[in-house]
Amino acid sequence: MGTRAWALLLVLCGTIFLEGIDVAMLAVAIPSIRSDLDLPTDTAAWVMSAYVLGYAGFTLLGGRAADLLGRRRMFLTWLTVFLAFSGLGGFATEGWTLIVARFVTGVSAAFMTPAALSLITTSYEEGEQRNKALLVFAGTAAGGFSLGLVIGGLLTQLGWRWVFFAPVLLAGALLVAATRLIPHQPHQPRPAESENAESENAESGNAESENAEPGNAEPEKGPGRPRRRTEGFDILGAATAAAAMLLAAYAVVRLEHGLDGWRLTAGAALAATTLLVVFVAVERRTPTPLVRLGILRTGSVVRADLGALLFVGAFFGFQFVLTLYLQELRGWSSLQTAIALVVLGCDAILAPTLTPRLVTRFGHAKVILGGFVLAVVAYGLFLPVGMDWSYAAMFPTLIIAGTAFALAYGPLTIAATDGVAESEQGLASGLLHTFTQFGSAIGISAVTAVYGLASSGASAGSDPDATLSAFRAALIVPVAMVTLGALLSSFGIGSRTKPPTAGASAVPAVPTTAAATVIAATPADAIPGASANPARQGSS
Repeated sequence: MGTRAWALLLVLCGTIFLEGIDVAMLAVAIPSIRSDLDLPTDTAAWVMSAYVLGYAGFTLLGGRAADLLGRRRMFLTWLTVFLAFSGLGGFATEGWTLIVARFVTGVSAAFMTPAALSLITTSYEEGEQRNKALLVFAGTAAGGFSLGLVIGGLLTQLGWRWVFFAPVLLAGALLVAATRLIPHQPHQPRPAESENAESENAESGNAESENAEPGNAEPEKGPGRPRRRTEGFDILGAATAAAAMLLAAYAVVRLEHGLDGWRLTAGAALAATTLLVVFVAVERRTPTPLVRLGILRTGSVVRADLGALLFVGAFFGFQFVLTLYLQELRGWSSLQTAIALVVLGCDAILAPTLTPRLVTRFGHAKVILGGFVLAVVAYGLFLPVGMDWSYAAMFPTLIIAGTAFALAYGPLTIAATDGVAESEQGLASGLLHTFTQFGSAIGISAVTAVYGLASSGASAGSDPDATLSAFRAALIVPVAMVTLGALLSSFGIGSRTKPPTAGASAVPAVPTTAAATVIAATPADAIPGASANPARQGSS
């Protein structure tokens, strides 16, 4: 890749790094925010959950908007919104202001991230070059979160408002660079792209007669503007999809309360299911659907999306239990816990170095399966955790889990768009993001619910042995999820990995939402469902 191609990749990776440190730093700062603003537990929980709802609720719409309304436009617009509302959070003096700021920040990430991902898939030559860019992208995301844990702890010592202001400074620098580096016109040469890319992508849509490039959804005015991208936008589909995803995310977040307030949880789940049925009916009838349902008939796409849901859910669910173990039983500080978890970020180094070689030699299906198997081993090793385990005893689990993430996560993003046309890369990104965000939320909610049920018979915090037993019970959840994921991914081994078809590419998803906000080293009483008995936490 040339200098400009690397510069563009750095900007796009910087966006994911920004998102990673944003959610990690906030999680570390929540206790200080809660104390300074005198927030009740429910409000503190909503400061974190609001981001989850905004991100998960609009990811699908954000992915398709990048295809229909222009990747550059969506990227720059929502990066600006991200910057503005992160700054608003820094000036907040009341809980509701923080909740609004975090919700809008989550929405902006739901539009900005798929746009960034599809910019990569349409800017780099498919094959080894594109895969390398995607794996660097994925590794940067993990590195952002891991470093965010430590940076958040340090900034919180200076004042929690710096946790909001620091992303503003980084976002501003990225916005200036992106404005210069991302091409304005769809026909402009793109970095590291072959000269005949347009002819390869000409089969997508009906753009041939308009001399437009189907893979680039920039709705620039002029004779080359693709008409199908701008006419008949599926407003009803967008509204029902956003409402269904918001309610589904709310229902998943509420699972952590167990049987407490189950009617509200069930009602949200039922409403989400009803709206999803309506959405499918709308998409089947509209001539310009928000989501072409045929994309779900691609076996590798569905298998990779489900695999991502299970893997990400298990990974973050495990980190959540580990955080509670270190803080509730061991009495470690937020900064100590954050530093301990940094080793999980080893995938930031392995993903762009080791994983590409393994994928080239063995194919992504076998590497994905290897990642799942390593994850089973890692989480299984932690099942007999003791009251006084040393860090050396925990280290094998941490390093193996980080390696497993490096092996499975990047290749899952490659497999997730096999056979998907370039004109639907934003949609593929949105689908993958949707699965990963719900996976992270399900993983944390499930371990929290199991922990709450297992510890419900003991007095809150009075019996360390009972609490440890509850932790062990919760650890069964991530083991079960990655075991199921390994079985699912094994179905992809039989088919030989084929080169990407014209217009098909890989779109990585970055799980830095619901999970990331609660995985960071946050004292248990500031995390929803993370008291001595999570099932009894106040309703949200």
